[in-house]
Amino acid sequence: MIRLALELVLALFTVCGLAFYLIALWSAHLFRRMTGMGGSSAFSPPVSILKPLKDIDDQTYAALRSHCVQEYGSYEIIFGVNDGSDPAIPLVQRLASEFPHADIRLVVCSEIFGANRKASNLVQMLREAKHECILVNDGDIKVSSYYLQSVMSHFEHPTVGMVTCLYRARPSRTLGSRLEALGIATDFAPGVLTASYLEEGLHFALGSTLAMSRVALEKIGGFMAVVDYIADDYQLGQRISAAGFKMELASEVVETFVPAYTFGQFWQHQLRWARTMRDSRPGGYRGLFLTYALPWAILLAIIAPHLWWAWALLVAAASARIAVALSVGWATLHDKHVLRDLWLLPWRDVLALAIWIWSYADDTVIWRGEQFRLEKGRMRAVSTESDTAATPAIGQTGSGAQRR
Repeated sequence: MIRLALELVLALFTVCGLAFYLIALWSAHLFRRMTGMGGSSAFSPPVSILKPLKDIDDQTYAALRSHCVQEYGSYEIIFGVNDGSDPAIPLVQRLASEFPHADIRLVVCSEIFGANRKASNLVQMLREAKHECILVNDGDIKVSSYYLQSVMSHFEHPTVGMVTCLYRARPSRTLGSRLEALGIATDFAPGVLTASYLEEGLHFALGSTLAMSRVALEKIGGFMAVVDYIADDYQLGQRISAAGFKMELASEVVETFVPAYTFGQFWQHQLRWARTMRDSRPGGYRGLFLTYALPWAILLAIIAPHLWWAWALLVAAASARIAVALSVGWATLHDKHVLRDLWLLPWRDVLALAIWIWSYADDTVIWRGEQFRLEKGRMRAVSTESDTAATPAIGQTGSGAQRR
C-alpha cells in the first residue's frame, strides 16, 4: 500500500509539472507574439541611468560601454561605488575619455543606510539624477544599442510605473557556470513568463532592468524603502505595482555573464537565490515543487520500472521539458548555449529540486562575503570574521539580477 501510494503521489506531481510546462510554453508563445507585433514607439523621454558598481571582471568594460553607445536622445549615466579605491573607477574614467560628449558621472557613495549597500548607493546616486525617468541595472548587464528605446518607449502610457527585461546568461567553461546559465534560460525565464500570464501581468521586477518614473519611485518611499532588503529589485517592482502603477515586460532581452563558478559556488549561489525567493514570495515558492516534472518522473521510473505508464510519463516529461527549454531559452531569449548544454537539463533539474528542499533548512544566506539572516525579506548581519574569511565573495559586479 505504501509503495502504491508513493507511485500515485509521484505520478500526480509529474502531471502537475507537465501542466506547468504547457502553461510555460503558452506564456512564451504569447510573449513572442506580443513583442513581434511591431517595434517600439518613438517616445523617448530623457532618462538617468544609475549603475552601482563593485569590483570588476574581464567582461565589465564591454558591459558598461554598451550603455554609452545607445541610439537614443537625451540620457545620462551615473556610476556609483562604495569607496574611492574600487577597481571599477578606472573603467569609468576610461569611458568618460572615450565618450567625451556623453553625460557620464561618478559618485563615491560613502553613506550606509542599511544592510543592502547597493540600495544605499542608489539613494545617494539618485540625488545627482536630473531626469524624471530613472533606470537601474546591474554592472554586469550588456545591452544592444536600441535598449533604451525599447524600454523607455513604454512610458508613453502614463499608467506605466516600471518596465523590466528578461535576460540570458553567457556562461564560463566551468560546470557550475553552465548549470547556472542553463537554469536562467530554461527555469527562471519560463517562471517569469508563467507568473506574468497567470497573474495577468507582472507584479515584480528583475535586476537586469529597473526602469521607473520618479513619480512612482517617490510614491513608494524611494530607494530608502528597500535598503534592508536583499531582493531590492523584487521589492521595488512589487511596491510600485501595489501602489497602482502598471508593470511591463519589454521585448528587449539583455545579457549577463556568469563567473567561472566551481560546483560549490554554484550551489551556494543558487541556495542564496532560492532562500531569497522563498522569503519574498513564500506562497509561490512553496508551489515550486509541483513544477519539477522531470525529476519526479525520473524518480517514479526508478522505483516502479515495471509500470509502463511510469515510462510513458517520463517520456512525456522529458519531451515537454525539452520543448520549454527550446521555446524559452532558444526561441525567446536567443540563448545559443541552450542547445549545447541541453544534455545537462536533467542534472540541473534534479539539483534544483534538491536546492528547493534544502532552502527550508535555514534562513541564512551568503551575500558579498557576509552572512545574513533573512527575516520577512529583510537582512540582518550574523557573520563573524571567520565566516567571512571562509566564504569568498563571488560574482560581485553589480548585484546579479536573477543570480541573486
